[in-house]
Amino acid sequence: MVESGIKANGKQVITDLYALYNGDSCELMPDIPSNSIDMSVFSPPFESLYCYSNSDRDLGNSKGHDDFFLHFSFITKELFRILKPGRIMAVHCMNLPTSKEKDGYIGIRDFRGDLIRAFQDVGFIYHAEVCIWKNPVTAMQRTKALGLLHKQLKKDSCMSRMGIPDYVVFMRKPGENPNRVTHTNESFPVADWQEYASPIWDELNSPVWWDINQSDTLNARMPHDDESERHICPLQLDVIERCLRMYSNPGDVVFTPFLGIGSEVYTAIKMGRKGIGIELKPAYFDAAVENIKNAEMEMQQATLFDMA
Repeated sequence: MVESGIKANGKQVITDLYALYNGDSCELMPDIPSNSIDMSVFSPPFESLYCYSNSDRDLGNSKGHDDFFLHFSFITKELFRILKPGRIMAVHCMNLPTSKEKDGYIGIRDFRGDLIRAFQDVGFIYHAEVCIWKNPVTAMQRTKALGLLHKQLKKDSCMSRMGIPDYVVFMRKPGENPNRVTHTNESFPVADWQEYASPIWDELNSPVWWDINQSDTLNARMPHDDESERHICPLQLDVIERCLRMYSNPGDVVFTPFLGIGSEVYTAIKMGRKGIGIELKPAYFDAAVENIKNAEMEMQQATLFDMA
């Protein structure tokens, strides 16, 4: 069984490969032993951009910027404590559009930078980041953002803007890594790491990942009850896979404080890692359990096939 140290009263599923908990990360993370997590990968709530549930415990329901980061600080300090020295935390994020109704002006807020500074405040080192290209036409069709509309370009292009990309920010805990993540020319060929492909770099150490399929996500049917989600945005599986491939070893324990429908732990299991995840919303938790069990069964079937 995966030993997380968490003593939960709510729903939980624990196997040899993963430990999943339905509860509040602020309450459950202090049970996790210090320096016990090999890597953390997650996408936090983007302040109040999306509403995931009606719970006061949900970070997405914070009253504003300051309340969000006050709430989030209970998680950041625990993330630093539980991660092993020298290891990496990968955080998916984006900068946030502002609105005249809510913020008093139309523009963009540096949420990515605020996250970096919040992690630095608890001791993390700002290690690296990658920008993930997103199609601005798709964003325009989905959001109808003023700055992306062609009619705004004709009216006054000073209010036009570029699309907002995603980022993965990599933070490192200071100290000597007790279990180095090593690769060989066979397991990680040079071509996979650094190969020029005209006209852009499109390999792992490129500062921009141009080739992420935004639709490459886990999907789940959610129940339509009174608290059903108004938005769900699972992280792309390819993004998680690239992070895990570069910064973790097979058998490592990967942690996410925002399990959602299980994308990070699902990918970890598929890649021969172990996973620990906490999710506040029961409907998301149930979907995550189903998705991760499917990953476990697929791995078992693959093993049986190899044996045959």
